[in-house]
Amino acid sequence: MPIDKVTLQILANHVRATAESMAYTLYRTAHSTFVKETEDFTTQITDAAGLAVAVPMDLGATWYPGINYGRAMAMIGSYEPGDIAFTNDPYSGFLATHVPDLHMWKPIFHGDEILCFACGHIHNTDMGGAVPASLSRALTEVHQEGVRFPPMKLYRRGVLNEEILEVMLLNVRKPEQNLGDLKAFVGALNTGERKARAMIEKFGPETFKQGLAALLDYAEHQAREILRGIPDGEYAFADYADEDGPNGNPCRLALRLVIAGDSAILDFTGSDPQLTSALNVPTGGDMRHTLLLVGIYYVLYTLNPALLLNAGLTRPFTCIVPEGTVLNPLYPAAVGMRSLTCARLRSVIFGAFSLAIPERMPAAPAGSSSILNVMTTDNRTRRTILAAINPVVGGAGGMPHRDGTNGSGADGAYLKNTPVEITEAEVPVQILRYGLLPDSGGAGAHRGGLATVLEFKVFAPHTRITARNRDRSRFRPWGILGGQAGQPSDFVLNSGTDREVRLGNTDTIACDPGDVVHIHSPGGGGRGDPLERDPVRVLLDVVRGYVSLAAAAREYGVLLHDGAVDVAATAARRAVLRRERQNGHFAFGPERERHEAVWTGENYAALTEILGGLPVHWRFFVKARLFEHLARATEPANRPSVREAFAALCASYPELGAIL
Repeated sequence: MPIDKVTLQILANHVRATAESMAYTLYRTAHSTFVKETEDFTTQITDAAGLAVAVPMDLGATWYPGINYGRAMAMIGSYEPGDIAFTNDPYSGFLATHVPDLHMWKPIFHGDEILCFACGHIHNTDMGGAVPASLSRALTEVHQEGVRFPPMKLYRRGVLNEEILEVMLLNVRKPEQNLGDLKAFVGALNTGERKARAMIEKFGPETFKQGLAALLDYAEHQAREILRGIPDGEYAFADYADEDGPNGNPCRLALRLVIAGDSAILDFTGSDPQLTSALNVPTGGDMRHTLLLVGIYYVLYTLNPALLLNAGLTRPFTCIVPEGTVLNPLYPAAVGMRSLTCARLRSVIFGAFSLAIPERMPAAPAGSSSILNVMTTDNRTRRTILAAINPVVGGAGGMPHRDGTNGSGADGAYLKNTPVEITEAEVPVQILRYGLLPDSGGAGAHRGGLATVLEFKVFAPHTRITARNRDRSRFRPWGILGGQAGQPSDFVLNSGTDREVRLGNTDTIACDPGDVVHIHSPGGGGRGDPLERDPVRVLLDVVRGYVSLAAAAREYGVLLHDGAVDVAATAARRAVLRRERQNGHFAFGPERERHEAVWTGENYAALTEILGGLPVHWRFFVKARLFEHLARATEPANRPSVREAFAALCASYPELGAIL
């Protein structure tokens, strides 16, 4: 008999409560700041095949409702009660997507049958490797990103494998943090097992199994209902990460979204080749990999907040990700900065859906969530400190019904900030400024959310700062429907002094005593014509410090006098601005416009065709040389086509011509 709706809803509540209980256990007992404050972790209950059936609503990362543990689970031959398996290898089962993410899962038996698993991951502050915190875009292969473990058993029938643990702790910089978080993680899995056993006893094993399958089916039904409400069609969009490596060329992600009835195809053909930096996203070509679909979860949940968050949401979607590209790299490509590329994946998906349903979609969120890690020495205790001190998250895009959220865009909303008091108590730095950056949100009828700014001073020599995911210093978060692009991010050492160094997207630096680090995120894009914004709301923005007087006049055409709106002057100013402005669907900012004046859609199409015909190990090299060829010509009339530049390249490198 089919499970009835009341029982199914009760089961859904129980399973979600189990995942949340696991999350609370981990959150309350973890040791590292990055887990106990920032909350970079997940907890799930999966079915026996490894498909997530429930995740928390308000705790931890929001990337994983569609996660599939099945490939990694199958790499372990058999399970027994009390086993706990783990992996952090991005290329073993394509579950862990960079080395600091330690995934663990515990089978939950009824008799001899596995009915479900308690699963999750924690982001370890450090897993060894070339740099503190293990992650930098400058790394070129996964071997540099820390010690890796393929799927294996950490506990066998409840007994810890001490030798594996010793290997792990030997290779990390702060083993006490890793060990403390690991113990908390095991406690969370045990909580999940206890709660799951209570559910099995309450519902019975057969109803429990049937109910988990029905929850996946219902989430699929909800997703398909949403797709039916979106016009059928083909929608193409592209966006860029600033650099494909240190001081490199833009990294392009392209999407062709095809919606037909209650299903959709996401074709990422045209995205950049596999990189020699760490921005690659290891998906293994999985057509429903959760990292490819994070933006989809956000869109679906926005359109239906009653959505069940589980792997059933992925079923209506098919992703096409050509092998040897930035979204499907081959071993041993570095992948540590995949979260930067995933932020751009989300904005690409938002852009495509903005073309499909413009009346329901926001402008671009900041698209950059720089996570600050500090490795320094405490001058008082002489102890080495390694800690994540804060994610510096940008503003959300302007929405159809309100302004974008300040300082917390869709790209990092799940990362909680660390209070200044906690940071200064645990790390020997002084926070000088932490707040919102005026004038950073894109102007619009609904303004983009403001950026976050952080400044802090260090006190010990050889202090090393890692600011991973640095991006959007060049290509801005775009506005839509007349809204303007948000302001770019920046990273500066000793700002305003004779020792000032502008760091752009650099993500690792060494500091001397007394150095001051300034970092700010991008602002969100604006939505709707800023000249349609109520002048009283602009006045309120000025009073709150969100918008300067100059920006109020320049962007919104609002002139203020003695703390009030000058109605006549504002009307006259807005009439002038309306004649000057030309509004399209997107406002990308001057940097992207200059780039695409050279790298047109036709040139990128030719580049995609050329690179697709080359062996993977040649693609990034050829892309870089072609960019050089086109950049040499300062006059458009002298600029070669991509195919002409490639012919010249083949003449310069006989080895290249020989393989064609």
